[in-house]
Amino acid sequence: MRYFRTARFKRAFRTLEAPRQIRVEHAMRQLEVLFESGHLPPGLGLKQLRPGLWEVRAGLSDRVVFSRTGDLAEFLLVGNHDELRRFLK
Repeated sequence: MRYFRTARFKRAFRTLEAPRQIRVEHAMRQLEVLFESGHLPPGLGLKQLRPGLWEVRAGLSDRVVFSRTGDLAEFLLVGNHDELRRFLK
């Protein structure tokens, strides 16, 4: 499996405070566990937003949006509910 962070994702990630960054990294590691083992870690909160577009929880308000095509997971956005809504429009 390959993982790619878009420029938009990296910019948004850099604006987060350190504790939020840690939660995001943890959620991304759990997602890797899912992809590699096929077992859904508890509390990941995986949800399909649209065909080919998914989100996982990274704390109470933060979400990580990604797409998966074949063996590539592309991380598109990290942010709260409002940022996610703007992204989806």
